[in-house]
Amino acid sequence: MIERFGHGGDLETAQAAFGVDRSAFIDYSANINPLGPPPHVLARVQQELQDVVHYPDPDHRRFRALLAEALRIDSSMICIGNGAAECMALALLALAPRRVGVIYPCFSEYAELSRKFGAEVFGIFGQEEQGFRAGIDDIADLMRKVDLLFLGQPNNPTGVQYSIEELERLAGIAAESDTMLIVDEAFMDFIAPDQQATLLPRVKQYSHVILIRSMTKFYAIPGLRLGYAVARSSLIQKLRSKQVTWSVNRLALAAGEACMVECEAYEAKTREMTVIERDYMIQRLEREFGCKTWPSLANFILVRLPSPWTAEQLQAKLGRKGILIRSCAMYEGLCEADIRLAVKDRVRNELLFVKLTDVWQEGV
Repeated sequence: MIERFGHGGDLETAQAAFGVDRSAFIDYSANINPLGPPPHVLARVQQELQDVVHYPDPDHRRFRALLAEALRIDSSMICIGNGAAECMALALLALAPRRVGVIYPCFSEYAELSRKFGAEVFGIFGQEEQGFRAGIDDIADLMRKVDLLFLGQPNNPTGVQYSIEELERLAGIAAESDTMLIVDEAFMDFIAPDQQATLLPRVKQYSHVILIRSMTKFYAIPGLRLGYAVARSSLIQKLRSKQVTWSVNRLALAAGEACMVECEAYEAKTREMTVIERDYMIQRLEREFGCKTWPSLANFILVRLPSPWTAEQLQAKLGRKGILIRSCAMYEGLCEADIRLAVKDRVRNELLFVKLTDVWQEGV
């Protein structure tokens, strides 16, 4: 496996492992919008290059104002971060939980960051037949035992979300038990607005809820690192009090500002393509290769390979052919035959299936 650092998208490690130039890979291991960044966003970043001789705004004022307008909340309820991961780290720093709860399988940074900041991690397991969701009563029991709980919405690597009624119940239990509920909505933008189950419209009502979102996946700018947290102003002030000055650079802020304007057509096209291509990939994986998949609302698919294939074997064979996939063998609650595939455009998806057919014919 090439997930030395616990994540997909590590082209340097893949190049060393498979002998393929990093620029030649089609990367299905990282869940990035295949449309690439909106052209006007790239133009704005290019324009900003001339100002890299100046420090970025430490208060992120222009971007926060535009984002607040888009989200219909006050700018004091937003903390801009160097990716969603920094926002998670700031929450752990600010709240200093001793016990952190997670629901396996989930994004590995929840547990890794928590341990780095001195917390003990407690977990429960989602039910496979429920798309690896955990029962709400089980989550509630866990919340009462920990100081902070991470919840993926939609979850990575499964792509499922909890209902708004379930989220509201958990938010109430969080307040009753004095447990902070951090809802990771990094992939929420890939879901059609009328299907998004989010506490965002009423987040001001909840004293123990922090929402965290990413700009890098949906707008295809992971190299710039940009994310944000949303919560009551008092909570956001705690996060910002722990933030290193200038942790978000000028280019990232400029890109974020550009993403707030003239992106409606790009956003609609992304969501439409994600649904079409995700369904197309699932049908072919199941019909032609005998794989098992789980329903996903995000831009990735959790896949279980048929015997005798393992994730490590398929990753190595596809890697040497220039296709990177994400092994999920190290995820708590999953098995050695589980992989995750990003959803890409039809041209690249067709190439994926050509290479996958070649590998299947070669055999293990």
